[in-house]
Amino acid sequence: MMEWALQITQGVLMVALVPTLVRVVKGPSLPDRVIAVDMAASIVVAIILVHCLETGSFYYLTAATVVALVAFLGTVSLALYMRRGGAS
Repeated sequence: MMEWALQITQGVLMVALVPTLVRVVKGPSLPDRVIAVDMAASIVVAIILVHCLETGSFYYLTAATVVALVAFLGTVSLALYMRRGGAS
């Protein structure tokens, strides 16, 4: 039962990744694209964590942590850019 739920969760997350990547490509402005990249990174982290639960192998937790930190730094960089009067 648990394996079935984890596989459905992975499928839903992968489907959710598609419109997010469309927003990255077609975003009308830089902030929209950065937010979409942050959302995509969050979805990728969730996919990695579900995979770890599914396989029982936690080797990819470091990769999930790195992806989350890079996404956070991207968001902070955008906030600093916008604060200094960057493109809106």
